[in-house]
Amino acid sequence: MPTDFDYLIQPGWNDSPAGHWQSHWQQQLGARRPQPASWQLPQLDDWVDALRAELAACRRPAIVVAHSLGCVALAHYSARFGGAGVAAALLVAPADVERAGAPAPLLDFAPLPNSRLPFPARVVASDDDPFCRIERAQMLADAWGAPLSVLPGAGHINAASGHARWDEGFAELAILKEGVQVPTCAA
Repeated sequence: MPTDFDYLIQPGWNDSPAGHWQSHWQQQLGARRPQPASWQLPQLDDWVDALRAELAACRRPAIVVAHSLGCVALAHYSARFGGAGVAAALLVAPADVERAGAPAPLLDFAPLPNSRLPFPARVVASDDDPFCRIERAQMLADAWGAPLSVLPGAGHINAASGHARWDEGFAELAILKEGVQVPTCAA
């Protein structure tokens, strides 16, 4: 299926294994995936560098589909590089790395960037995500200039919460793409 965009899957902490919807989407979309030095011991600079390298390898502007800590990594990338190479982003179940009791490996990603993203974005969150309260997800969506879609009772929107394929999420991706300008070449 021809497309005007490349796709990039940005997993969160511990990567997205074969049973995770992001791995399913990567196959469906023919997407790229950054490869930081460690998914288990994430370092902000390493993750941002891996994301930057993968975006640079894209042939067209990319639609980034990020999950959990991957949303935070993309926000940091955008703060540093102005969103270069990103056409739009679907930010699913962003992790609140500033919450009380956040795991130590995630603290390198704090503080959360709270400036408007320089590309169209949508945030999808659950009203019972254990890693980001819905009020916090709304605050992030507002700060990033992105509409928020709330999924009731969806947990962290991962395989553990019953979202192994999450084909319903493609509807969120379609809504995002409606607001994205297709790149044009000068004649």
